[in-house]
Amino acid sequence: MDFDLTREQEMIRREVRAFAEKEIAPVAAELDDQERFSAELTRKMGDIGLFGMIVSEDFDGQGLDYLSYIIAVEEVARVDGSQAATIAAGNSLGIGPLYYFGTEAQKRKYLPPLCRGEALWGFGLTEPTAGSDAGGSKTTAVKDGNDWVINGSKIFITNSACDMTLGVTVQAVTGTRSSGKPEYTCFLVESGTPGFKAVAMKGKLMWRASNTGELYFDDVRVPEENMLGRPGDGFHQMLQTLDGGRLSIGAMGLGGAVGAYEMALKYARSREQFGQPISKFQAVAFKLADSAMEIECGRNLLYKACWLRDRHRPFAKEAAMAKLYCSELMGRVANHAVQIHGGYGLMKDYHVERFYRDQKLLDIGEGTSEVQRIVISRHIGC
Repeated sequence: MDFDLTREQEMIRREVRAFAEKEIAPVAAELDDQERFSAELTRKMGDIGLFGMIVSEDFDGQGLDYLSYIIAVEEVARVDGSQAATIAAGNSLGIGPLYYFGTEAQKRKYLPPLCRGEALWGFGLTEPTAGSDAGGSKTTAVKDGNDWVINGSKIFITNSACDMTLGVTVQAVTGTRSSGKPEYTCFLVESGTPGFKAVAMKGKLMWRASNTGELYFDDVRVPEENMLGRPGDGFHQMLQTLDGGRLSIGAMGLGGAVGAYEMALKYARSREQFGQPISKFQAVAFKLADSAMEIECGRNLLYKACWLRDRHRPFAKEAAMAKLYCSELMGRVANHAVQIHGGYGLMKDYHVERFYRDQKLLDIGEGTSEVQRIVISRHIGC
């Protein structure tokens, strides 16, 4: 067993960390406070190759392995969850379905600007009454001549409602299977299509500098060539996309945990009480020791899942485990970090409070912690 990263993977970690500390860290708190998505910062992330990392160079991608991409997400999340969310959703949810299921023409049209970080693409699955139950979608698409007419709505869709949004992938009910269950098909809907409206959502607890949208489809007409794959492929496409996306959420949890841990360790070494650094007190030292141990466990679990994926081996169970563990790991570490900071941990001047808030979405997005436990239990034969 070889636990060493390749030289290229180590280089990616160094370069992304340096970029995050230089470009993201100085503005993260301000963007969070203003609840402002930064197109300028997003384009800078595109300039250093953080979009399209796993896409072939034929479509202006980087042609890298999945672990390299996960390391990049981890390093961005170590500094700021909002920008990591933009990267993770941009790659796994926006670019991913187009790359794996799109036609050659669809790839040629949409992937290059997305891979260069010039535009973003949304992943329209969640609905007001269909979150964890992806099979409960109510959005419909009806065939009309050579077009499909879409009606319905989506909610909590990352990268879907900003000036950079080129379009969204939308899952819709297109009929009924012989089993009586709905047939789901995915369609590509470009921004500006008549009847399609995207509204940015504000007032979020977390990821306040990422773009989140609510989508409305009122007799939105798209041509036949905008179908992703074949009729009825939608549900399978969405589930496969979520398997990969869970790894990026795991990376956000791992990176966020590292960021919170490092802040807590630095503070504990500098903060003195009773004549010595508080890191010397067992109650604090044990919190830091537990955090360091769990981060190591989370990294090994997540990287193994990526290793399986890169070798085209089954990884769905491990992806669910990594997403669940690393999401909850960040919660435990961020909680310890705030506790170690004491009253200062509750103030925005100390960025640990942002990590504490940003973690909560990880327990909910791309399959709640409860859903991950259902997925795992099914894989082990329960």
